[in-house]
Amino acid sequence: MLKAVIFDMDGVIVNSEPLHHKAYDKMFNEVGIQVSDALYQSFTGQATYPICETLCQTFGLNQSPEELVAIKRKHFKYLFDNDDSFQLIDGVLELIRDYHSNGLKLVLASSASMPNINRIFERFNLDQYFVDKLSGADLKASKPHPEIFINAAKSSGFDRASCLVIEDSTNGIKAANAAQIFCVGFNSGYSNNQDYSTADKVISDFKDIHYNKIKDLLK
Repeated sequence: MLKAVIFDMDGVIVNSEPLHHKAYDKMFNEVGIQVSDALYQSFTGQATYPICETLCQTFGLNQSPEELVAIKRKHFKYLFDNDDSFQLIDGVLELIRDYHSNGLKLVLASSASMPNINRIFERFNLDQYFVDKLSGADLKASKPHPEIFINAAKSSGFDRASCLVIEDSTNGIKAANAAQIFCVGFNSGYSNNQDYSTADKVISDFKDIHYNKIKDLLK
């Protein structure tokens, strides 16, 4: 029986990918590298530090991964504070309120850094609905490693068989699969070239997973 829902953030709650992409592009320019679209898309769902490790190794950069992370976050913070078009994804607030009002425990499990998570939750007043927030940046392994979802299930107070994950990325879906948690793949159209084939259910509209439609999904 469904007791808890674990939300990814980027691509599920907010579409901050355009801001992240702009911030990464500014960082790429600052350190003098050209990153192909294919390489950039392979990073979807990963935390910033392992992405920067890959960039240092791929391009033989003199800067450390920590330096790249700091440069990228500097640009992201500026964009976050100055881009008024940045809003919640259509229908997600209604979904969150629907789950919360029906007694489900909600946990955030995002590859974003905790400062970015907190910034978004404060901006959109989301803390009132969630029992916990987890950042993949605080863990040793990033998605597709299952650690963040295993920890999120524990944080909800329920076993993994009573949890559901909502993810939009290949890496996130792989992480949910590895954690053996039922995974809803959200094909929003915002994340390009992602593989939803191993998700247990694929949707493109949050109305398809409102509580009354999925309350009996897990047996």
